[in-house]
Amino acid sequence: MPVPLSILDLAFVGPGQTARDSFAGSVRLAQRAEALGYTRVWYAEHHNIPTIASSATSVLIAHVAAHTARIRLGAGGIMLPNHAPLMIAEQFGTLECLHPRRIDLGLGRAPGSDQVTMRALRRNPSAADTFPEDVLELQAYLGAQSRLPGVEAIPGKGTNVPLYILGSSLFGAQLAAALGLPYAFASHFAPGALQDAVALYRKQFRPSEQLAQPYVIAGVNVVAADDASDAAAQFASVRRWRVRALLGRGRALTDAEADALLESPEGRHLKQMGLYSAVGTATEVRDYLAKFARHADADELITVHPSPTSAARLRSVELAAVAIPAATPERVRE
Repeated sequence: MPVPLSILDLAFVGPGQTARDSFAGSVRLAQRAEALGYTRVWYAEHHNIPTIASSATSVLIAHVAAHTARIRLGAGGIMLPNHAPLMIAEQFGTLECLHPRRIDLGLGRAPGSDQVTMRALRRNPSAADTFPEDVLELQAYLGAQSRLPGVEAIPGKGTNVPLYILGSSLFGAQLAAALGLPYAFASHFAPGALQDAVALYRKQFRPSEQLAQPYVIAGVNVVAADDASDAAAQFASVRRWRVRALLGRGRALTDAEADALLESPEGRHLKQMGLYSAVGTATEVRDYLAKFARHADADELITVHPSPTSAARLRSVELAAVAIPAATPERVRE
């Protein structure tokens, strides 16, 4: 049985583009996703990365929400140790008031940046240690009763914005299970512990007011194109871009040099990051996603479309929609 499909939009800033161009592309992508029947679009908090424009995540969500009507939008996620829980409760409480029953709040504990940027964010290196307590404090601000007497999130109180725990290890799985929250695994770039983490989450899950049964969202890369060779070429281009960005050390690498570096011991980790990737035509992508959903024991898949251009990403989103349970060929061709 097909599972719901969603999208993680990294708000890419392509060559020759500005952040404004990226935001316009995110609006177009969300509008198309809404028309095609995707469940939600999430945006991730990253800092000091020139090719990703979603650093002010709640602001971007508000902008896209104002240009869409029904699709759920949210953070995938907010890196909570970078922020005071009260401020995040106020931001997402505001979003929920403006766009009722459309807002999600996914939470992670990574910095979303490098060590120097982490200091610029005024983040304490030990902030991640209190992540479980911070989640509970945030949840209470969005609920009926704050954990701090005399301090309330306004707006925020009583909005009950649904929380999701994001992770790529057993820690996140255990926390999501203990709190009775949905769990989103970042298998689109950290595939190693996927099955162990999901199994642990399902085994240890405790029902909560928000969620009666465990719910797993698994990340997967998708590069869909009208022609299989075009999809393969796009995927190769994406992998070379990652090699140049992360291993190039300022060198202008040729395609052959990037490919060779990808096969080297230091490049194999980058290659492993793309382990779960659906690459090909609409039919090939649909078949891969069905198999991956079973492999991941997932209730929902969140797709990342890393194609090199905004037009190619939008086309990938359109073609991948054949895997949505209610999708029809006519809707995909619209």
